[in-house]
Amino acid sequence: MKIAADFSKRVVVHSETLPWVASPMAGVDRRALDRVGDEVARATTIVRYAPGSEFSPHVHTGGEEFVVLEGVFQDEHGDFVAGSYIRNPPQSKHKPGSENGCVIFVKLWQFQPDDRAHVRLQTNLMQSTAHPSFKNVAVTPLYKDDFEDVSLLHFKPNACMVINAKGGAEFLVLEGSFDEQADTLVKNSWLRVPINSSVNVKAGSNGAKVWLKTGHLTDVENQISRVQNA
Repeated sequence: MKIAADFSKRVVVHSETLPWVASPMAGVDRRALDRVGDEVARATTIVRYAPGSEFSPHVHTGGEEFVVLEGVFQDEHGDFVAGSYIRNPPQSKHKPGSENGCVIFVKLWQFQPDDRAHVRLQTNLMQSTAHPSFKNVAVTPLYKDDFEDVSLLHFKPNACMVINAKGGAEFLVLEGSFDEQADTLVKNSWLRVPINSSVNVKAGSNGAKVWLKTGHLTDVENQISRVQNA
């Protein structure tokens, strides 16, 4: 299966307009943003757990990264409320579910194969700092290594920012809205731009809170190869 699989193109998906599609596990539905592969796939997805739903215990051979958007996600490592940012690296395992239901934004098979760093953050309790180059923009760093950089951007109303995405970038709007080119991205809208892009963002009249990942698209071909060889 291929969805938004041409990584040389800019892609915008307003995920709230997509239908929910049932997964192989009862009570778990998905909205695909990009995907290369079938059930084992390099994928970016919005996933909804119905109350009481869960997956069987499993290993994330290629790693799993996610943000809890609504409700409480649970596994044997804890309860993760809305705003949690989690990285389960390659070869990690868990039994995920949700007693009362939740929605998460999740990325699979997008780690470096030797990454073993577990990250579990509650971003709503973290401090942000003023951006060094752009007024009325603050940053909450979430994760950084030689391969990628993940953060939250906090825009005051009508704030502007230019992002030079030499290694590509992805944005997910968590709150508010922003304009980029001819598109207005609202809550749970997702933007992916290719390598060597320049992104001009202007927040809406209520500001915006945005999850941002940069740098990782330099390794897309290797990510896909690892999935195909799994």
